[in-house]
Amino acid sequence: MENFLASIPLVAKIATNDYVGFTFFVGCMAMMAASAFFFLSMNSYDRKWRTSILVSGLITFIAAVHYWYMRDYWAANMESPTFFRYVDWVLTVPLMCVEFFLILKVAGAKKSLMWKLILASVIMLVTGYLGEAVYRDAAEIWGLISGLAYFWIVYIIWFGEAKKLATEAGGAVLKAHKTLCWFVLVGWAIYPIGYMAGTPGWYEGLFGGLSMDVVYNIGDAINKIGFGLVVYNLAVVASTKEA
Repeated sequence: MENFLASIPLVAKIATNDYVGFTFFVGCMAMMAASAFFFLSMNSYDRKWRTSILVSGLITFIAAVHYWYMRDYWAANMESPTFFRYVDWVLTVPLMCVEFFLILKVAGAKKSLMWKLILASVIMLVTGYLGEAVYRDAAEIWGLISGLAYFWIVYIIWFGEAKKLATEAGGAVLKAHKTLCWFVLVGWAIYPIGYMAGTPGWYEGLFGGLSMDVVYNIGDAINKIGFGLVVYNLAVVASTKEA
């Protein structure tokens, strides 16, 4: 037993040319740092914004834990940790949708808006997982369904109920909402590129040379930390004006 335990490496080894492993490691550290920042800043602004910052910290904390496991999984198997990644997303992406509801509560947002966004995000993720890990021969079909759910989210926040509420709120809330909308439209668009880089289909000639995991890791860092920073800035600006 002692020999067995001694044979288990305590720290995953990353080769100097292992760019995928490097992005897993950096992503883990970045998410941890972001979580510490959000949690330690909880008393820096008005109480009504603290739930939003708490959710931002939870998003990056959950991602940090999963990145820790994904880094080790990659180091041990040299294959994409698809299951861990989708478990992370199915927890964190709906929370990112909740952020829209939380910042729009000042304008009277109802829980129905939150549940619409959560439902759309779950459909987007479940169908994405089916295409990437279960029914790879039909990856194009499942990817299309996932994309339609994504555009449902885009419509709600850019043109639908969320947009109207943000306009009514105005000021810092409207500015933050617009920034989060751009994250969803541009930042989340990174993920379909990763999906197409890692699944078979008509698009293989376009994205076949890209590393799916590197694309996903970069997308996670930009979107999850970026979302939190936008909400943090809103909390600081709004609290300053109300003081």
